[in-house]
Amino acid sequence: MIVDRATYRATTVARVGDRPSRNRHTVLKCLFFRLTKLALLCLFVTALVFASTLDGSPLVRRDESISPQSIAEAKRLLNRNDPRRLHDGDERTASIPAALIDEGVNYLASRGANGRGAFLIAEDSAEVRLTLSLPLARYLNLRASLREAAGEPRIAAASIGWLPVPPAVVEWLVAAAMESAGVADQWRIARQAVRRIAFEPGRATVEIDYIWETSLLERARLLAFAPEDVAAIRAARYALAGLLDHYATRTRLPLTNLLTPLLTQLDGSTRQRRATLLVLAVFLAEKDLGAMLPDIGPWPRPRSVLPTLRDRHDSAQHFGISAALAAWAGEPVANAIGLYKEIVDSRDGSGFSFADLAADRAGTRFGQLVVDEPARLNEALTGGLTEDDLAPVLADLPESLSEKEMTRRFHNRKDPAFQRLSEEIERRLSALPLYR
Repeated sequence: MIVDRATYRATTVARVGDRPSRNRHTVLKCLFFRLTKLALLCLFVTALVFASTLDGSPLVRRDESISPQSIAEAKRLLNRNDPRRLHDGDERTASIPAALIDEGVNYLASRGANGRGAFLIAEDSAEVRLTLSLPLARYLNLRASLREAAGEPRIAAASIGWLPVPPAVVEWLVAAAMESAGVADQWRIARQAVRRIAFEPGRATVEIDYIWETSLLERARLLAFAPEDVAAIRAARYALAGLLDHYATRTRLPLTNLLTPLLTQLDGSTRQRRATLLVLAVFLAEKDLGAMLPDIGPWPRPRSVLPTLRDRHDSAQHFGISAALAAWAGEPVANAIGLYKEIVDSRDGSGFSFADLAADRAGTRFGQLVVDEPARLNEALTGGLTEDDLAPVLADLPESLSEKEMTRRFHNRKDPAFQRLSEEIERRLSALPLYR
């Protein structure tokens, strides 16, 4: 074939012109594949290192219960450092039992990560331990050692399993976690307020010198109740006031006459039902909602009536307060507070009551049901709740036991006789269809 000179030149120029473009494309393609392989290799190595840090046994092995002693310690600590009596710039020292911090760490690990935690102190140092349960019976064990320093304590060393982790990385992760939880400002203010932390193993306490800032309390309230929570609490307060407006003052009425309509007439979301339990608990405890929400404004005040459970007003109180505690703070806190109150009553009150304890446990189970099994609750609400749904028979359980009588009948809470009564309460609760 004969090709003229002009055509030959044009074809040759075009081929030469395409060559750099094809070369660039080939180079980019090779680079992409190499980067992909490098990324996959990094992921593989990371996964391999992470897997090698997993252990076959937990570093922390305990249950998630909270002792009544910790509730008593927390109450004493709050009484000594009541924020309502503090002013900006006040310098105070809080002596916190290490056991209280230990149970607090475990509680947060249990609630926040379905794990377990522990806090141990030594001379001039402390250690936080965490265990997270993973599938196939593997555990992620973490340690962080804290050293005393001016201001907040500093992380001296940390590890995940066998792998050491730079303290700066841990501090960055803590800050990121606070940011993610939406409490970065509160965390910053709290850190700034601390002037000294000392670990005292001889007294089994952690001493914290701090300068009080009123903004801490205000931010804590904001943290406890989001705007959506306040709106839900407001709706529940209006609903309760409207419901009780049809009754004469001091009327006795079954708790179910309030609980069923309040949980069905309002928004059926878990947020709204938690708010309803809180409003009902504050009402049953005869407390002022304004102590928790000082800016609630002119909300209607519910008429004073006497809700009952098993024809007892005190049982309705125990049930309602424990239900709110379980829904907002979890079952361990509700159980501990209920048992703590009975121990106090045995010393200088109406006496230890297993009937009250059963009402507490029933309320705790109900509060957990509201949060964890809304579909099951909806099914129960369609037919209306009855007293037989909410609580077992209480009348035959021992009551009004003084501290002396408690000691005579039960040496301590681990005594077999005490355990048998506790197990009987749980058996009765588990026999109720609502709590199976």
